[in-house]
Amino acid sequence: MPSTSKRGNKMPDSPIRKLVGYADQAKKRGVKVYHLNIGQPDLPTPQSAIDAIKNIDRKVLEYTPSEGILSFREKLAAYYHKFNIQVDIDDIIVTSGGSEAVTFAFMSCLDPDDEIIVPEPAYANYEAFAIVAGGIIKSIPSKIEEGFALPPVEEFEKLITPKTKGIMICNPNNPTGYLYTREEMNKIRDLVKKYDLYLFSDEVYREFCYTGAPYISAFHLEGIEQNVVLVDSVSKRYSECGLRVGALITKNEAVKKNVMKFCQARLSPPLIGQIAAEASLEDTEDYLMDSYNEYVNRRKFLIDGLNRIDGVYSPIPMGAFYTVAQLPVDDSDKFCQWLLEEFDYENQTIFMAPASGFYTTPGYGKDEVRIAYVLNKEDLGNALRVLEEALKVYPGSKVKKKEKIKESK
Repeated sequence: MPSTSKRGNKMPDSPIRKLVGYADQAKKRGVKVYHLNIGQPDLPTPQSAIDAIKNIDRKVLEYTPSEGILSFREKLAAYYHKFNIQVDIDDIIVTSGGSEAVTFAFMSCLDPDDEIIVPEPAYANYEAFAIVAGGIIKSIPSKIEEGFALPPVEEFEKLITPKTKGIMICNPNNPTGYLYTREEMNKIRDLVKKYDLYLFSDEVYREFCYTGAPYISAFHLEGIEQNVVLVDSVSKRYSECGLRVGALITKNEAVKKNVMKFCQARLSPPLIGQIAAEASLEDTEDYLMDSYNEYVNRRKFLIDGLNRIDGVYSPIPMGAFYTVAQLPVDDSDKFCQWLLEEFDYENQTIFMAPASGFYTTPGYGKDEVRIAYVLNKEDLGNALRVLEEALKVYPGSKVKKKEKIKESK
């Protein structure tokens, strides 16, 4: 039998999807599963996007330009200008989701064994995209006790070698919901400038910032305009994950030239997706504000509920719609599987993403989970009750151990 590729063997399992089979089996048993594992909003997609798809008046569903439809890129440029992200139409390349944008960025900027520094916990697929490009992730752990703030700059510098090619950030952050401050962004800028690195900046959650401070994009950082490669997507802000439409934005002509070669090789981004995404950019201010307010309310409800459960701790996320919570369990991977495989409370259970999959540092995240607050408050309330009851009976629960110690005394 022929062997499989080393690249494929190195690819990590998705912490978000690896337990899907157990969730499916739970549903077959008639158990209600609350999906807190994946960033799939339950909010309706803008009606303008649905109508645009319904009203397509074409006889042929043709290829689009490899860089994306011109009218869509024009509207995207106008959208970015609202955030003081001063980019031109030619700086924007439409991709098949934000995932392809990251992949093409890495493939266009990295040689085999080049290194990228990433604060963790981080979106698990960054490692997968780096493997595809032949790159290597060098991670710096942030701490839940510090709210997942940016690790000290000195820790970044310890990792910089002749092979270091860039820094990757997600702001607001997936999985932690952390929002980098102006001071932290300036420190990243100074590192990028000092060592002439790329700054890969995933900004797909920019619509969801819950502080009064101005949103800081990588393109707001002076002096590194040629170093920035920004990644975007319509998936989250418009609840359009299935459209698979994203964008790569850069002012670096050499990077754009390389990216376009990969874009031409895959022919074009999705036609139908671009039609719907373009329609979403028109007259959606009320939609975005309603979505924002809904997530603000869900965030408060979830974080308050988590921190009331014995032994559970979650910092307050200032962006996106995720939080990483610390649980009183021996192993969150085992706990999340046990919830789906063996436990239900009033015929309900929950599906969370074990946080160990968002770290590359061995041993980190063993008692943490990522929770996406993409469900309505009634469902979140039910999920919180399930979690509280599960922790009382889980064989590896530290809450249970504490109760036994109290009883023995």
